Formats: sequence, C-alpha cells, structure tokens
Amino acid sequence: MSIPGDAELDRLRWVADPHADETVAEILGPWDESRTAERFARVDELNAAIRGWQSNAAVQSWQGGGWLAEPIQRYLSAAQPLPPWADTARIARAESMFMEYGALSVTMLFCASLPDCYVVPDLAAVLHATGQLDDRAEHRIRTTGAMIFPVMMRGGLTSPEGAGIAQVLKVRLIHATIRNLILRGRPEAAVPGSIRPLAAIRATDTMASALHVHGWDLAERALPNNQEELAYTLLTFSYVFLRAMRRIGNGFSAQQEEDYLHAWNVAGHFLGIRRELMVDTMKDAGELFARMQARGRAAWAAKPQAEDPRKSLGAALMEAMQTVIPPGPLKPFPVLLTRRLIGRDSSRDLGLDDRVSAASKTLFAALMGTSRGIDAAVRLIFPSFSISRFVTRIVGYHLTCALLMSQTRELAVPSTLRPGIRSLVAGWGNDAHAPQWLNSLEDRWTTQGAWQPR
Repeated sequence: MSIPGDAELDRLRWVADPHADETVAEILGPWDESRTAERFARVDELNAAIRGWQSNAAVQSWQGGGWLAEPIQRYLSAAQPLPPWADTARIARAESMFMEYGALSVTMLFCASLPDCYVVPDLAAVLHATGQLDDRAEHRIRTTGAMIFPVMMRGGLTSPEGAGIAQVLKVRLIHATIRNLILRGRPEAAVPGSIRPLAAIRATDTMASALHVHGWDLAERALPNNQEELAYTLLTFSYVFLRAMRRIGNGFSAQQEEDYLHAWNVAGHFLGIRRELMVDTMKDAGELFARMQARGRAAWAAKPQAEDPRKSLGAALMEAMQTVIPPGPLKPFPVLLTRRLIGRDSSRDLGLDDRVSAASKTLFAALMGTSRGIDAAVRLIFPSFSISRFVTRIVGYHLTCALLMSQTRELAVPSTLRPGIRSLVAGWGNDAHAPQWLNSLEDRWTTQGAWQPR
C-alpha cells in the first residue's frame, strides 16, 4: 500500500466522516441563533443515549426509543461489521501484547502518544478551545484511557462481550458533534472562510458552548477533526507506542509490531478513518507520521501571528503527570522521558526544553546511556533484564493508579469492564520479564504485590 502524498493529504483535510456527520446533523438540526439552547439540549440527550452502550452486543441490539432512535440505528447498522481485511488472530496477538506490557503501555501513552498528539497545531486548537488540556488535563487523560483499555482488552474488537467497538463508536459520534458545533452545521456546507467567534469563552462554559462560540478559520485550518488529523491521532496510539518501546530498548519483533498496527487499524475503521490512510508496517508508519508532522509544522510557520496552543497544552500534561510522582529523583522523570521519546523537534513545539534544567538533562542522558551498557552486560545472565523498563514501570504505576484508576474518579468505561480492568492492572504488579530480586526492588518504589487504585 502506497503512502498518501501531499496532494492526497490536502484533499483529505476537507473530508471528515460523512456517515457520523449525517447522523449528528439529523439529531442537532439546522443552526440558527434562536435554536442554540435546543441544540445544546439535544447534545445532552445524545450523550445520555450513547452512555448506555456497555458492550459490543449492547450496540448490536440497541433499540432506543423516541426521536433519537431512527438516526442512531442507521448509524449503528452501517458502522458495526468488522472490515473484510480484519484478521482476528492478529488482533488477538496484539491484545496479548497489551495485556503483557500494559504497565509500559500506560507510560508510553502519557509520555509519547498524548504529547505527540498535541504537536500538530490545528489538532491542538480544538482541545485548547474547550480547555480540555489547559484546565481539564486529567479529564482528557482519563477519556483517552477509557478508549484504549476497551479496545485492547481481550475481545474488545472481536467479541460481543467486549466493549472496544462500542467505545470507539461513541468517540466517533463525539468527533462528529465537535465538528458540527464548531462549524455550526454540516461539514459539507462549510466553505473556506472564517466562522466568526460569537463570544469569549468563559471558564463556566460547557464544552458544547465553548465549541459553539469559538469560531474557526476554515481557510487556514480546513475541517476540524478531518481525515488527516484522525489518521495522525490513530498513529499516536499504534506507531508512536511501538517507536517509544524501541527507544527505551524494549522493542518487539516485526511481526508483533505489524499485529499491533493491524489491531489499531481495525479500531480506525470503526472511527471512520479511510483505509488508504492506514499503514501496515513500521517503515510506512514512520514515513506517514513524519510527513504529517512536517505538514502541521509548515502550516503553523505560515501563520506565526496566531496564538500557539501547544506549549500550554504540553505544560498542562506535564504538570498532571508530575503531581502524582512522589518527591525525589523520579520527580522530573516524566518530562525527561517524554523529551527522549518524542524527540527534539516535538519537545521544542511543546515547550518541554524550558521545564527541566541543563543539569537534569545531562544527568538523564548519562543514566540512559549507562543503563544501555548495564543492560547489555546483565542480559548475558538475565536475558530479559532492563533498567529502562524497570524505571518506566515505576513511573507507569504512579500514573496508572493515580490518574487512570483513582478511587475518587472512576475511569469512564462501561461498568461491566471495571472489574476486568482492575484485575488486569493488579496483575501488572509483577514483571514476568524481570528477575525476582528486581521485582522486589520495584516494590519499594511502588507497592507490595498487586497494583491497586489509590
């Protein structure tokens, strides 16, 4: 499969998700100022309806009543089947990778996937407009985790008892709702030009209200949540995770990497992403990801007078992570690890260079270099030994238990999944790839035995 060129990506910036967009347009109705309150009420009703999608089976058999029933049932009937190219055996192998390396997966989500997601300015602009990462960083983190767990847990994309498809179909409708609110109507009716702001966004505004009044420069930004941006985001969950594992010295085989890409491509199908924007190998994924980042940076450079949302988003994400790391030598580790995993250019985009001292950077680089040498020597006796995995797991424990599994803020997943997720996280307390003495040392920095919410 060939990688889309710039001309094709330019075209796809003006393509959204016609199937989901049509559903939302029918539900919200035409926009005019006299109907604003009614449209917001319909957003609330839509959210309440999809909140009940607890499993893939529940989605397949959904029989809602009232005026929402017909448009949602049409949406579900066309969105449910597995694509003909999906391979359930490959998906199952990818699920096993997540189950086995989940503690590292969470750290890669915080320190690689999410930061790289905010590097593309137009993608960051929607989040900035709603305050989702400036003022609600933890909410955005938990929302992302609420999709990743159902997708990657066993049967999430292939079993009626799983909930991955149900969760992804919710996210797809949310994307379409965001587009409709920003554009104040159907995407196909939008023409290049400026959708003027209606008012200043206030701290008390709901997300729907903030999107509605924000305005959008179509001439500069094309459609919000367009196909190129959706495909880029998909790569942050698949390619960026795999690349990050390579960068900490814990890479997978080529077959494992391609299985993981495949599973997320299937998830991308349910998100409404076009097949020509999906890639099947790490080489193609790296090329497409780099091209999309370069395009985002070039577009931003052409409009330097605009407010840059990326640094404030990066700061909010780093602060959310650092608040849950205990005082001590690991406190700056999330920022330092993020810089290493996403690279120099992306770190500069997010303003991460300003968040750590030169001494900390030097010390971290020396430690990572030394750990590689120690790992190479110790692996002669313990083949799976890894200092970088050891430290990354410790960070993953604090991020998982405090931000994703907090007892005071339940992860927003179907209630039927919560016991399975708690059990899965509890099982991460022992690293099967490490010698027992290293697991005992890890317990001193985390907790004795099973990992539990706190």
